[in-house]
Amino acid sequence: NDPLEKVVLPKMKKTLPVFVEEASINELLDNCSFSNDYEGIRNRTIIEMLYMTGMRRSELIGLHNNDVDLSEGIVKVTGKRNKQRIIPLIKPFTLHLEEYIKVRNENVGTESNGWFFTTNKGNKLYDKCVYNIVNGYLAMVTTIDKKSPHVLRHTFATHMLNHGADLNSIKELLGHANLSATQIYTHNTFEKLKKVYKQAHPRA
Repeated sequence: NDPLEKVVLPKMKKTLPVFVEEASINELLDNCSFSNDYEGIRNRTIIEMLYMTGMRRSELIGLHNNDVDLSEGIVKVTGKRNKQRIIPLIKPFTLHLEEYIKVRNENVGTESNGWFFTTNKGNKLYDKCVYNIVNGYLAMVTTIDKKSPHVLRHTFATHMLNHGADLNSIKELLGHANLSATQIYTHNTFEKLKKVYKQAHPRA
């Protein structure tokens, strides 16, 4: 018999997902200066794609030209274990994507080796490049310690939940295998609820 079979381990405190406040994201996308050359337009599009879709950094890097259908307003994402999912794109963002594609084709050619996002030389993006882009621009608008592409994924999910999206929908958009992986975002919204409660209740 296992002598430790009946030993109950203490519950480990879950780390809350780090996310960027809405005001900071709006400041970045609406007021920060992105250069008008290929690099600047690409960088803005990368940040917006991560925030608008919640996709992972590896999924963004792996996007092909035929994965983005602007006429239908959708992007096909290939996630873990090659599982594919469809994410809708809103009209204002598709206009930004059209601009990006136009500038990319003018600067690196129409082929771009089939990759949707490329380096200045038309090659496939790499992890560190995407990280540096996101980290650099988030540093302009937030002081949070983590400023990685995954933080934008957390930000997408948290903002969606705060604005009334149901967990099952967020689960599908994120490509989670089960709902338990998505439920961690409810802790963020509950923390926000507790903060409002403490500020508003006369005896808090």
